[in-house]
Amino acid sequence: MTRARRRPNPVEWIGYAFGRGLPDSLRDWVRDDLTGKHAVARHLVRGMVPFTPLFVVFLFFPGELWLRGSMVLLAMLLAVFYTAAFMPMNRAHRLTKHGLPADLENPERARRRALERARYAAQHPH
Repeated sequence: MTRARRRPNPVEWIGYAFGRGLPDSLRDWVRDDLTGKHAVARHLVRGMVPFTPLFVVFLFFPGELWLRGSMVLLAMLLAVFYTAAFMPMNRAHRLTKHGLPADLENPERARRRALERARYAAQHPH
């Protein structure tokens, strides 16, 4: 019996950042990547990868370095904004693409929500 891999290799990860699926052996890694600790930060970093070629092209435009740097900065800010804005939809799509429930959430967050609901129900009985 072969042991399941723990992480994707760099080529698989770059493909994953561009929207490709990963092998079933990495389903646990995908679950942790999308719902685990620091999932938002990982999503924002992963969301910048497809924009990197555009950022590089902007650096080769003619003009002063500060102007080209400003173009890259503006493009990065817009990319971060849209990456954050579409995070829930992108996350749900990636989860379903890998055979996981679209509404899967961080186990710690689910535990805190259940505790909060139980506390509320105890304080405010029907």
